[in-house]
Amino acid sequence: MSTLSREGAGPARSSGSESHAELRRWLEAVQALSTAVSSGRSLREVLDLVADTARSLLGFDFCGVLIPDGSGRNLVIEGWSGLSAEYVARVNSDRPVRLRGNGLHHAPSSQAFRSGEPVAVRDIAREPQFTPWGGVAKEQGYRSMLSVPLVAGSEVVGTLNSYHSVAHDFTDHEIERLTLLANHAAIALTSARMVGELQQLTTSLRGQRDLLTKSERIHERLLAVALRAGGLDGIVMTLAELVSRPVLVEDARGTVLALTGPLAELPGADVRAALPLEEDQAEPHMLGTGLVREHGDHVAATVRLAGEVVARLWLPRGAGGFSALDERALEHASIVVSLELFRLRTGTEVEHRLRGELLTDILSGAAAESRPLRERADRLGHDLSRPHAALVGQLEVATESRRPRAYQRALTLVSELAATYRPRPLVAMHRGAMVALWPLDGVRTGAAAGATGQAEPMGAVASSIRRAMASVPGAEGATVAVSAAERQTVRQAYRTARGALNVALRTGRSDIVVTPDDLGVAGLLLQLNDARQLVAFADRTLAAVREHDLRRGTHLLRTLRVYLDSDLSRTEAAQRLNLHPNTVSQRLRRIEVVADIDLSAPTTIVEVSAALLLLDVAEGGQPA
Repeated sequence: MSTLSREGAGPARSSGSESHAELRRWLEAVQALSTAVSSGRSLREVLDLVADTARSLLGFDFCGVLIPDGSGRNLVIEGWSGLSAEYVARVNSDRPVRLRGNGLHHAPSSQAFRSGEPVAVRDIAREPQFTPWGGVAKEQGYRSMLSVPLVAGSEVVGTLNSYHSVAHDFTDHEIERLTLLANHAAIALTSARMVGELQQLTTSLRGQRDLLTKSERIHERLLAVALRAGGLDGIVMTLAELVSRPVLVEDARGTVLALTGPLAELPGADVRAALPLEEDQAEPHMLGTGLVREHGDHVAATVRLAGEVVARLWLPRGAGGFSALDERALEHASIVVSLELFRLRTGTEVEHRLRGELLTDILSGAAAESRPLRERADRLGHDLSRPHAALVGQLEVATESRRPRAYQRALTLVSELAATYRPRPLVAMHRGAMVALWPLDGVRTGAAAGATGQAEPMGAVASSIRRAMASVPGAEGATVAVSAAERQTVRQAYRTARGALNVALRTGRSDIVVTPDDLGVAGLLLQLNDARQLVAFADRTLAAVREHDLRRGTHLLRTLRVYLDSDLSRTEAAQRLNLHPNTVSQRLRRIEVVADIDLSAPTTIVEVSAALLLLDVAEGGQPA
């Protein structure tokens, strides 16, 4: 086996010595290759033409074109002339040409590919390194071969192999002619690949264009339903028609918002609950953009609003699988559902604001009997002429950053609960707490009633509100206080409930329902109609301290509260206030000077504790 340098292969023949007929044949052969490439013929057809051209021009018995396989580790025959299909299949499957060899045997083709130089074998029977291919060569019937690299630019892209059935000394002329043809073949091979890739790209782009066009039409249909105020039901029916499947929409709590089609084909509550609400973009069953994911025999699409998962669409995957167009339709439906939920949320927020303004006006002293106030209440569905109890609730939230969203969700849940009662209770946020003015004769209606036609006790109503608030994600508990059973004005009922909540929280009672009866003397004092007497009594002891805090912006009264709640431990009070114990001591001395009292005297501690309790009761309208 010999490697032949194209520079040292011997003197090249002068072009003048070539006959016009031979030159014409070469030109026609090169033109045929160019035409084959430009006409868009397949790579296999182009390579077969290369092999057939080499065989016919140079008189070889067989020819083949070898290129790297997909792994890049082997050369395989991709085009041939004269070789049998059985030979090609056996070489490619059983005896592929290793580009790196196996340490003992190196095929002429791998040597030509790696060196970039022609490699000739006069008699394969006398070449030990050709042993692995000796059997198939004998069956095919060749005895000698010449392998020439296909060089495109600086890259070797394959080899052109030619075979004789007898032992043969390859001449310089044969090597030069085959090398020249190999150079043209390399250009044809590279061009054919580029044409093939371009055709694939064109097909892909056309497919994407068609998909985009159909996708835009789908989006337009879904959006048109939303703009016509078709609601979630209209969107779901349109989507079901587009994908030919039943569809279900659930909110973040798992409540079904809309559905269409046979229930048997849609996932049950247990199946839906088994899929975590927060989507994991890295999971392998995520499809496309990450909005759509497969879950068993069903497909779910996430609906997000302001970065929050607010709903999901469900539908069966179907026997024929889920196509790209189906997935695109589901993605568009997710966006349109998000817009519809945003519209509904905006309307809900407007209602919350209007109810909040109404509640503020009522609690700030506006007469509930006044005509303008009652007309506003009537438009919102509230009857202020009836006696109401007041319920005030407060959430326990792990972090302050979660508090606004947690209260917003809690407000929505309690408002949904109130909407099932007639006359409708007034629910809104007021001074950092959830407040509900609940008609004492309110009766639950509709499917939610389990109805007896009788008003529920306020304790049962308060328990329902507490459970709704505590179910909010991020909430660690909820405390709800309810006003006394005796009939009071709305403002008095609110003051009683707010005071009960403040006293309960300041005495360490939380995540419960609280009534004035649960608070002993404090509960009794809360029911007094005139709080001014309580403040006047408390001010006998603490007026100077309250005025000092108001005038100078200090926190002496709060420090005193925490000190008493800490069983007179300055160290524990400092920890709870996040202060140094010396700072707590300095504040306590300042209280003694300002109020002219002695905090080391037991009688003083009793008087101060009583005064703080009276302030808690009297200031029930202030945040805890």
